[in-house]
Amino acid sequence: MSSDKDERLEAEASAGAGTGAGAPGADEDMVPTAPRETALRLWRVAGRQRWRIVVAAACAVLYVVFSLASATFSAVVVDFVWEEAQRAFAAGSLYVVDYAHGGRLILQYFGLWTLAWGFYAVQSFVMASFAERLNLELRRRIADKLARLPLAYFDRHQPGDTISYATNDLDKISEVMQRGLLQLIIAACMLVGALVCMARRSVVLTLMFCGFAAASALATWAFGAQTNKAVGRRQALLGELTSEVEESYSGRTEVQAFGLEGRSLAAVSEKAERLARAGARADFVANAIGPCIRFVMRLCMVTIGVTAGGMLLAGQMTVGVFQAFFQYVMQGSEPLTQFSVSYNMLQGALAAAERVFGFLDEPEVEPDPARPATLARPVRGRVCFEHVRFGYDADHPLMHDVSFVAEPGEKVAIVGETGAGKTTLVNLLMRFYEIDGGRITLDGVDTRRLTRADLRREFGMVLQDAWLFEGTIAENIAYGCPGATREEVEAAARAAHVDFFVRTLPHGYDTVLENDASAVSQGQRQLLTIARAMLADPAILILDEATSSVDTRTEQAIVRAMEAIMENRTSFVIAHRLSTIVDADLILVMDHGNIIEKGTHEELLAAGGAYAALYQSQFA
Repeated sequence: MSSDKDERLEAEASAGAGTGAGAPGADEDMVPTAPRETALRLWRVAGRQRWRIVVAAACAVLYVVFSLASATFSAVVVDFVWEEAQRAFAAGSLYVVDYAHGGRLILQYFGLWTLAWGFYAVQSFVMASFAERLNLELRRRIADKLARLPLAYFDRHQPGDTISYATNDLDKISEVMQRGLLQLIIAACMLVGALVCMARRSVVLTLMFCGFAAASALATWAFGAQTNKAVGRRQALLGELTSEVEESYSGRTEVQAFGLEGRSLAAVSEKAERLARAGARADFVANAIGPCIRFVMRLCMVTIGVTAGGMLLAGQMTVGVFQAFFQYVMQGSEPLTQFSVSYNMLQGALAAAERVFGFLDEPEVEPDPARPATLARPVRGRVCFEHVRFGYDADHPLMHDVSFVAEPGEKVAIVGETGAGKTTLVNLLMRFYEIDGGRITLDGVDTRRLTRADLRREFGMVLQDAWLFEGTIAENIAYGCPGATREEVEAAARAAHVDFFVRTLPHGYDTVLENDASAVSQGQRQLLTIARAMLADPAILILDEATSSVDTRTEQAIVRAMEAIMENRTSFVIAHRLSTIVDADLILVMDHGNIIEKGTHEELLAAGGAYAALYQSQFA
């Protein structure tokens, strides 16, 4: 429903300017303000899958233990082989490695590395499952959130940005959870274990290593802050580009009709270039930390190597201990590099998670009452507006005091200039928006005491912008009545004068409408949505220029069909062509959100007011 969209968007834009409303990530400079809180929230979302983190962490610890044990045991192997070789050379014999002379130790050494590999494989499998299940839970929450968002959210946000939360952002989280978090756990455990082993061998060399490690940690922290901001900006621009592409595709007919392909391409290219620049910066910041840390640790290894070499020559350590210590240095320095890279990857994931949680924190519709009221059956369809007040922005009310009664079976027409509030009135009736004051009743029951599902079940809508879903024509007609038989579907199609057109298609009612149903004309879409409303057999009908997209002859046939279905049903007709509503039982003339005149066609013409002027302008 779109007749009041410009007015609605303008009011909400002014409200958002003062309150910071908008899509999470729509601001290019938006960055996660509390990474720790975001990480804790991800942990809570993990729920029953948190045992996988525990298992992965335990396997990481065991992997580190056996890796360090292998390095420690290598000193025993090297010293044994060195001593055996020295003894053989002194005796003038050839040294041969067999099971008794080094072979058993080498097999044990190989066994330690095999166990380390096994634990690494287990934690990799567990973390991959954790990441995918976490994404599945977040996608479920996003899907549930979409069902609880008010219409105001969709008026404020581009579809592409919302789609980006469930695709690009979650993919980023999954990628990092599978690799980055696992590497971070291993790196932390390996670093601690390597430091313990180094300290047992040489406190002096260990302190030297700690000095270089502290310098690496400072560099990691500095790069991490920049990565957080850069990735947040990139994800926001990715959402903007997705929205631009979606808009260009959906509006391709209008773009081509006005010959603005070049402008549309330029808009997409401009956002793509901004994304490319932001992506390049994010990738540079994320990837530059690795070489920086490796350079620092290479300096560390050279310094320790010179010092340890002197200790070896002075007889303060054996050859086996010398090579084992260098394994500790390698096992400690590489985790520092992994830690810095993984930390920056996690910053990117937290930036994406912040956008997702920002979406999940969007204001929702008011919850249904805990003890909802019920309507008496059959529903009569008496609708009453009692001193209703409403505004898209609380500081700028649109409706001040709207009151009228639609008796059961009456045809109520709503007329007025574009932006007068016609669609707004119907949106309030359907509770797409909540009123600020007064009340709306259906058969004497306040609609706020009903669940939205129960309320909307009593309405059938035919909108000016007809929308068809991907699926067969029969499925589209039966959308509001899934249990309908094929006979009932075809009967509704005949009543809407669309049966003949459907039967001309190659597969009839089983013809699949794909994409945006571009193979079906706008008028044919309108007829199909009218058939959909007829099949639903609601107590109240809402027609928003339901015949605006069909020719005059078809319009006359549809009007007759609609008159038949409106019989004994309350109906609200939003109309621009006054010739279609001259027989209305009640005509509401709206201006700037308020009802300025009401009555029958004859009464309003006799009054000589706004309706009479509007009627004369159409039939002068």
